[in-house]
Order: sequence, then structure tokens, then C-alpha cells
Amino acid sequence: MIYVIDHKDSFTHNVVHQFSLFGKTECDDYKEIDKNKLEKASVIVFSPGPGNPKHYPKTSKIYKRYKGKKKIIGICLGFQQILFCEGGKIIEQKKIYHGFQSKVNVTNKNSLFKKGQIFKVGRYHSLKLKEPFNKQNFEITMRCLESNVAMSFENKKEKIYGFQFHPESFLTINGNLLIKKILSA
Repeated sequence: MIYVIDHKDSFTHNVVHQFSLFGKTECDDYKEIDKNKLEKASVIVFSPGPGNPKHYPKTSKIYKRYKGKKKIIGICLGFQQILFCEGGKIIEQKKIYHGFQSKVNVTNKNSLFKKGQIFKVGRYHSLKLKEPFNKQNFEITMRCLESNVAMSFENKKEKIYGFQFHPESFLTINGNLLIKKILSA
């Protein structure tokens, strides 16, 4: 079962719909987590949401408890949440990307995706990862072609993945392929 943690974002229903294409998917508000669902889930997804990761201490606790025990995927705020829990600094970017389509490039040869592959993705964020970010087993795997901002990471050893962009957005071309590859990794 895939368990989506909802951070009160309007995109969460789209995230649930997308993941339900690949298996049974449940969703609960981050303030009302069902511990039985958490235990049964093989995959935990941290949804997009407003604000900063530091505003979601319950999600941080879930991440720390299940890191390395279950596959974890973060989308937008969820991407930031995971990196924040790993000691990354999340900062404001100069340009705000809300409803913006960007090209991202796969930059890491160890990625699930082919190095050099370019994807068009939908972005809805005003925060970004401050770099450099060096954490064992975490590899930045995609970057924005325009700004070089980190757009995805993979930690294959502990099965933790994240997208700064929205794979469920209509602005993301081949978003289902991105999710399918990670779920089958």
C-alpha cells in the first residue's frame, strides 16, 4: 500500500490519483496520521504543501522513524522536508516558480534515469535547497537547465527519492513514467 501524507495542498488529490495508477493508495492529513496505515504501507509519500519544512515536525518524525525501513518519496514540500531532515538548508529563491514549466536535465550517471535525459516539468515553489549539500548516499540527480537548482535526488541504498517539481502536474511531461520507475526500483 502507498500512504500519502497530505500537507494541505490543492495538488494532493492529483498526487493520490497518480499513485493510485500503480497500486492501492491511501491518504491522510499530516495532523491525523493513521499508525496502522503507516505500518502497513510499503511506500510513504510526502505531498506538496505550503510553508517551510520546519513547520511540519510530525512529518519529520515520520521520516526519521521510517527512513531505511520503507520506500519514501517526497514531492515539492516533501522533497524539501526530506532534505531538511538530513541537515539541508531550505532557502527562498530569487525567482518564484508557480505554474511554471522548466526543463530539467538528469545530471547523475547513477540515477534511475538516463544521464543527459531532459524532462519538461511543472514547478510550484518559492523555496530551494541551499547548496552545496553533501550527505552520504544522497545524490542530486536532476537540475533545472536555466537556474541549475537541484530538482531531484535519489538515495538508492535507503530507497528515498524526491522531486522539487510536481510529477502529477499537467505541465510535467511523462510524470507517470517518473513515478513508475521509482516505485519499481
